[in-house]
Amino acid sequence: MSSKLFPGDPSKVMVIRKVTPEITTFSVPFSRFGLFKIGGRGTLVKLRTGSLAVISPVALTPEVQQIIASEGGKVQYIIAPDIEHHLHITTWKRAFPDAQILAPEGLYEKRKTSRSYPDDPAFDHIFTKDGKHSLSISDEFHADFEVEYMDGHGNREIILCHKPSRTLIEADLLFNLPCKEQYAQSEESPTAGLLNRAFISLLQATASPPTAHRRFAWYVLSKQDRASFAESVRRIYNWDFDRVIPCHGDVIENRGKEVFRSVFEWFLER
Repeated sequence: MSSKLFPGDPSKVMVIRKVTPEITTFSVPFSRFGLFKIGGRGTLVKLRTGSLAVISPVALTPEVQQIIASEGGKVQYIIAPDIEHHLHITTWKRAFPDAQILAPEGLYEKRKTSRSYPDDPAFDHIFTKDGKHSLSISDEFHADFEVEYMDGHGNREIILCHKPSRTLIEADLLFNLPCKEQYAQSEESPTAGLLNRAFISLLQATASPPTAHRRFAWYVLSKQDRASFAESVRRIYNWDFDRVIPCHGDVIENRGKEVFRSVFEWFLER
């Protein structure tokens, strides 16, 4: 991938933060098409059993490996939260061969068509439209996580809620731009560029009101199957969460459920 999209040396620009005693985030610069600065974020969660789950894994730098070791080193779940956030799963699987890969339907086939993944490992758990509410991962996993597979989303999102910390973790459902934390160690500004600033204005979840984000969710994110998308939004809204960790943009530390309702109110009120 072009260095315009991803940092050439992620160790230099990665922001590692302990969000809660159980959750560590790895935030990096990322620009879509080399133009739109939306940032990237991997999230490491320590389950009550001691197992580790990584959602949207980032580059496995020495610093990331050090954090993993400090948390016990038992990576049990590698989660590709949609068909876009998957680039590093093979690297993580090689480093942690006993880990199980969770992914949405279609991702394995997508990766097989690319020369970038010649030795792709098998996926252990695949979320599908028909089986999304019957798929069983493990007792320890479901004890700590609520899960909803959004087949109505164009990117086929796997949304997680870490129950002990009341934290929603998602990839391309809710955006909280500009991505200040993800560019905090970069020489670039997350708001540089006229086109970039225009794009950012569309995806500000905490805007009051977030009218542009509402329209983006309604007309773009849910266009594949709006009824299924709305059903998933209602299920997620019924979970108990306060914090939201997005892959793109700053973490919403509190009142996250209020922000979620504001962004998706068109789906919740119909």
